[in-house]
Amino acid sequence: QVQLVESGGGLVQPGGSLRLSCAASGFTLAYYAIGWFRQAPGKEREGVSCISGSSTYYADSVKGRFTISRDSAKKTVWLQMNSLAPEDTAVYYCAKSDYYYCSGYSEGRNFGSWGQGTQVTVSS
Repeated sequence: QVQLVESGGGLVQPGGSLRLSCAASGFTLAYYAIGWFRQAPGKEREGVSCISGSSTYYADSVKGRFTISRDSAKKTVWLQMNSLAPEDTAVYYCAKSDYYYCSGYSEGRNFGSWGQGTQVTVSS
């Protein structure tokens, strides 16, 4: 069965960096888009980034600071997060699209399988 396991979250100071990992199993990673999402307390879930083939997409709030990448052979998707700010504090989730493309990722549509999430806290 499809399984997604996030890791790499933690506590970091403002301006710091973290790299999140999403280990995928139960499907062929190269055939599906993978998205990263986050949800802060009291806020709606937000689409952060998505990768489909060699195409990548980013929310305006993270563009230029976050980089998504993947290695299909290693069955892993990463989210490199630089210049972190307190407003980046949230639980971060990776999710598998039901399709090859990232369509609907900003709303979380078409993503049927989700990981358990990893907490990212940006604080001094």
